Amino acid sequence: MTCEETGTATAAPIRSSAGTETEGGTAAPRAWTMRLLVVGIVLAALNLRPAVTSLGALLEEVRDGLGMSGSVAGLLTSVPSLCFAVFGVMAPRLARRFGPGAVVCAGMAAITAGLVIRPYAGSTAGFLAASALALMGIAVSNVLMPVIVKRWFPDRVGSMTGLYSMALAVGTSSAAAVTVPVTDSLGGNWQSGLAVWGALSAVAVLPWLPFVRARGADPAAGSPAAVGAQSEPDGLRMVRSRTAWALAAFFGLQSTAAYITMGWMAQIFRDAGVPAGTAGVLLAVTMVMGVPLAFVIPRLASRLPQQGPIVVVLGVCGLAGYAGLYLAPAGGAWAWALLLGVSNCAFPLALTMVGMRARTSAGVAKLSAFAQSTGYLLSIPGPLLVGVLYQHSGGWGLPIALMAGLMIPQIAVGILAGRNRTVEDEAAR
Repeated sequence: MTCEETGTATAAPIRSSAGTETEGGTAAPRAWTMRLLVVGIVLAALNLRPAVTSLGALLEEVRDGLGMSGSVAGLLTSVPSLCFAVFGVMAPRLARRFGPGAVVCAGMAAITAGLVIRPYAGSTAGFLAASALALMGIAVSNVLMPVIVKRWFPDRVGSMTGLYSMALAVGTSSAAAVTVPVTDSLGGNWQSGLAVWGALSAVAVLPWLPFVRARGADPAAGSPAAVGAQSEPDGLRMVRSRTAWALAAFFGLQSTAAYITMGWMAQIFRDAGVPAGTAGVLLAVTMVMGVPLAFVIPRLASRLPQQGPIVVVLGVCGLAGYAGLYLAPAGGAWAWALLLGVSNCAFPLALTMVGMRARTSAGVAKLSAFAQSTGYLLSIPGPLLVGVLYQHSGGWGLPIALMAGLMIPQIAVGILAGRNRTVEDEAAR
């Protein structure tokens, strides 16, 4: 895949703290800047899911501590999708005004504040509000990661997407695996068990501080990619692109499956008689499958003209995992956790397709915001509906049937989103 971007450099010399001046008026990024950016991307990715999976591991304790019903808990598991939809759409505009580095830095700070505040809010409403603050930071960072990769690493979209997808999976699985043991080591206090994740996000603020620029600046302000991005036309209309809609639907359906899994899978195992600690480890196994696969799948996807075959394989694994949860949730728990872990790798595949379905960084920014915001909006009812079905049916049969049923349209729209075309070409036609 050719991802190079072109642009016209200005006649006057350009200086940037992120680069060195070159004869043509652009600045080549310094080696230390690129290394620091890679560190920042990895640390940011590590913090894009612990706010969700740490809560999933302690959902029963949080429900008891705050007096939540099953329906309210379902609402709680839908809050991530709502926040990602509402706040994610703001990311491109914020990035144009303040620079993507500054926005990601602010996002990491918001995650830190939300994670530290929410366990001690003292009420369900306060818990939801603080969670929304953390999720706002996650939302803008979610959208801007593909943009930063496309702009700074245009010839390594697959490998860099794989790197931060792998880091994201590490953060996701680590929060699921160690939250319960950490809580036990802190005296069984669920507030402390949730708040401790704020330390990780606080560290992630640091590498982005050098990229906090003056208003309107970009961390790559003199680089060839940035100059080209600034000269790109801004007339793309995502709502007129079939590929953008297919990718948004795929994003929404895979997000529905992922957040149902993160929010409810541990509870499914616990209700089947699996101990709480083991249920948390099983959730971690599901999440940790994304560590190697999140690195492999984007690299493989970027080498294929169409990504439909990968979509089908992941969907079939999901259907098999749901069938196992329905028939023998405790007996084959480890197998179902592995299968659902493979299926959840539709997320790094979706991120990779965002970078492949647009030729310019401006196109990636718009497509990323549209696909993620629309997709997360579509995914809001899923976790909530699972909570309602669980409470009113008294079991997991109907919720699992819903999860399996949603996998069919996910496969269908994923095949459409994986076709070899770009939103710019569709706009031109």
